[in-house]
Amino acid sequence: MSKAMSLLIGWLFSVAAPLAILWGPQVVVMPDKGQQTAILATSIAFVLSYFAIKRLLGTYPGGRSAAFIAPQVIATYVLIALLTLLLRVEVSRLLLVSSGIAALIWFHVEYILNFRYRRPKLAIVQGGVACDLINLDDIDARLLRKLDLHGKRYDGVVADFSATTVDVERFLTTCALNRIPVYDAKAIYESFTGRVKINRMSENNIGALLPSPIFERIKTLLDWCMICVSLPVILPISLITALLIKIESPGPVIYTQTRIGLGNKPFKIYKFRSMRFDVEQTEQFAGEGDPRITRAGRVIRKLRIDELPQFWNVLKGDMSLIGPRPEQPSFVAQFDSQIPFYSYRHVVKPGITGWAQVRHGYAADADETQVKIEHDFYYIKNCSLSLDLFIIFLTIKTVLTGFGAR
Repeated sequence: MSKAMSLLIGWLFSVAAPLAILWGPQVVVMPDKGQQTAILATSIAFVLSYFAIKRLLGTYPGGRSAAFIAPQVIATYVLIALLTLLLRVEVSRLLLVSSGIAALIWFHVEYILNFRYRRPKLAIVQGGVACDLINLDDIDARLLRKLDLHGKRYDGVVADFSATTVDVERFLTTCALNRIPVYDAKAIYESFTGRVKINRMSENNIGALLPSPIFERIKTLLDWCMICVSLPVILPISLITALLIKIESPGPVIYTQTRIGLGNKPFKIYKFRSMRFDVEQTEQFAGEGDPRITRAGRVIRKLRIDELPQFWNVLKGDMSLIGPRPEQPSFVAQFDSQIPFYSYRHVVKPGITGWAQVRHGYAADADETQVKIEHDFYYIKNCSLSLDLFIIFLTIKTVLTGFGAR
């Protein structure tokens, strides 16, 4: 189904149908002034929801989940309802609710038809990184033994553009002339895994990962706004957490630790103490069932409440709400010697949550850290407000499921 047809059918189901049910079919054809306003408001809410969901499901790895549909639709319809209140425009609340429910049903049906039971079928040309796609779960990858599709239908042909021969280039040109999409293997790998292969990078292409200065300024402003809005909720939770920590074990409620941030510069990070206080403790990863973790600490680590004091780091400018997690100096030195371009992750501010945290979770050794770095590089390369919003949704899901907590 084309996008135009999908948008039209969805509008008829989510906007026209609720209007006709509530006020009669003639309203859709000859609405009065108030009804025209209602049609406009619900249409705007539906269209915004449509493009937000399409971008979410079709752009970011892990986005093809029905769990993200409801938050997008609800948030959009609530936003439109608030705007009508601010502008003092009268719109039927019953219509907004009915249209929102209908939109939820439509988007879930469309998701089932287009995403849940369908994997893209791709022809893989041998050579370079293209073969890395064979074992990915989200695509039906077929390796071509010869440069011939044998009359079979494919959603696209994939090749490593940096490792092509004259024959491969001629084959790809023929595919393009026959209206068969041709994709670069590196772009396909990144889009389905959410990772940038750092062991295949060179000094010539890491410059493409530099984030926009304008985006960084906007992001800082949004960080401040989000913290101010969330303070009425965060402050009571923080006070209760501090009280529980103080009751259970002696020692400071908040502890500081040196981490490496933007530009490889050290800074002090703040966290609620989740372990027994031991000044002699050396730097190490917290493992599963670590005996140092207190009972209250186990809960706040599971729910990520121990990270809340880092809001102060954000206000100070040391961190952002979203970005690569900052590591301890000894680990930075170790990984920098083992992993190519490791320190390039410090080209952006570290974050309280990030793409690597919601996609990979906890890393306990150099191999797992390399995978997390590949996620970090994907974020740096694709950083945008929409990706940050997606990470917020994934963070909420992570908190609710306890994914990656230790």
